[in-house]
Amino acid sequence: MYNTNKVREDFPILGREVYGKPLVYLDNAATTQKPLCVLDAMRDEYLNVNANVHRGVHYLSQQATDLHEAAREKVREFINAKKTEEIVFTRGTTEAINLVASSFCESQMQAGDEVIVTEMEHHSNIVSWQLQAMKRGIVVKHIPITDDGRLDLSLLTSFLTPLTKIISVAHVSNVLGTINPVEEIIRIAHEHGIPVLVDGAQSAPHFQVDVQAMDCDFFAFSGHKMYGPTGIGVLYGKEEWLEKLPPYQGGGEMIDKVTWEKTTFERLPFKFEAGTPDYIATHGLAKAIEYIQALGFDAIQQHEQKLTRYCMEQLQTIEGMKIYGPSTLGSGTSVHCWSAQRFLTPVCSRDAVVSFNVGDIHHLDMGTLLDRLGIAVRTGHHCAQPLMDRLGISGTVRASFALYNTKEEVDTLVAGIRRVSQMF
Repeated sequence: MYNTNKVREDFPILGREVYGKPLVYLDNAATTQKPLCVLDAMRDEYLNVNANVHRGVHYLSQQATDLHEAAREKVREFINAKKTEEIVFTRGTTEAINLVASSFCESQMQAGDEVIVTEMEHHSNIVSWQLQAMKRGIVVKHIPITDDGRLDLSLLTSFLTPLTKIISVAHVSNVLGTINPVEEIIRIAHEHGIPVLVDGAQSAPHFQVDVQAMDCDFFAFSGHKMYGPTGIGVLYGKEEWLEKLPPYQGGGEMIDKVTWEKTTFERLPFKFEAGTPDYIATHGLAKAIEYIQALGFDAIQQHEQKLTRYCMEQLQTIEGMKIYGPSTLGSGTSVHCWSAQRFLTPVCSRDAVVSFNVGDIHHLDMGTLLDRLGIAVRTGHHCAQPLMDRLGISGTVRASFALYNTKEEVDTLVAGIRRVSQMF
């Protein structure tokens, strides 16, 4: 049995009050809270093992290096990459996408070449490519979405041209919760010789990811959205692609030999990791992964899907409620979750995110008043302004769930929305 009360004991912050009300934290798509095991591991390393990695022959440096590289192996196992050489540590999903956009465009694209994204992308997966468009003259194209927030894959092939060099797509929309059929996108792309980057910021915390089964060429995710520390993320890249791409930044750690005439670069993955890495955060990320694995992704996903379904059912009883994205869970035949057995299984079409508006109440007003009731939700455009334009709105209220949220918290949210609605 999944014991949420027992899980919540690992997150002391969930026991605090806000404005005299018990905290109901429903902003997990922005960042998750951290379990004690992660905080304790990072504190212990600072107290007992702190030394720069890879460069020292002394005991502390060797011990810190061992922890850092053990974290890389833990990440490799977590997403089932072939080799640790395919695991590059970054500051987060945003830097990982920027790394690919910069290095890929520099070495693989020229003016007029095209990158394809979707209408539901986070700004990280739009602006990164637009910056390259301004520098290099590449073209950014976007696949439109349907009215219920899904991708129409019948359009994908029509978007592909001989100039299409890469596709970059969110695994899960941070606004709509839509779980995109990335395995089908990748299959179509590879039939045309096109690599695919998957933004996994909103998928890695919620269900099992297997990059080999998915067959993506790049996969990016963040530690802080999956109960780990801020400032640490991961770029997975197939070895053959990482070998082709030039370094993203220059400095220490990523060099083999430097002379005034020429510099040669380190082997993978170090040629993409300039400077001192956040080796404390990598250790924290490894502990977060161990925590998730101990609970089990099947149990986590079932719990979060149950909460999401219940939330949508209850919200729909409120007059004037408008929920954005797929209206159902468990009914999609072309949209898949990854099962713990690493097979593609038609489990759900929406992840643990519910974005909504109520009547003419501004999303900021709703979020501000819910906050006074102790309920933490996200409001605004959620770094997805083109998607807001497609929906014809300026923003939404977003409730997003994690492994520690409860049915009672959903009830508190619904009661809070009713109370605010009555005020207007």
